Amino acid sequence: MKVRLPKGMGGGPSDMNSMIRQAQKMQEQMAEKQAELDAREYEIQAGGGMVTVKINGTEEVSEILVKPEIVDPDDIETLQDILVAAVNEAIKKVKATNEEELSKIAGGMNVPGMF
Repeated sequence: MKVRLPKGMGGGPSDMNSMIRQAQKMQEQMAEKQAELDAREYEIQAGGGMVTVKINGTEEVSEILVKPEIVDPDDIETLQDILVAAVNEAIKKVKATNEEELSKIAGGMNVPGMF
């Protein structure tokens, strides 16, 4: 018994070639967007603007700026906590931006491991 598929659903060579071209185009767009995102620089502040973290799209911290008035030799723990919070927030920002931008290209497709 032969299975008949509706027109356009035949899965013939032309349909398969079209799907492959679409997948290749999406892959190229994703690679271009990823390169653009990797080159981006972000600036995140914490502690009411007392600490600024500069990070790029590959989650590499390039600079941490600390305003002198937040440095209290008797309370180093607070400064350490603010630094950790700032770095974590910076990483979250990069990940969220990357995921959002790449999902626009994927058209909402949920492919495990894609992002």
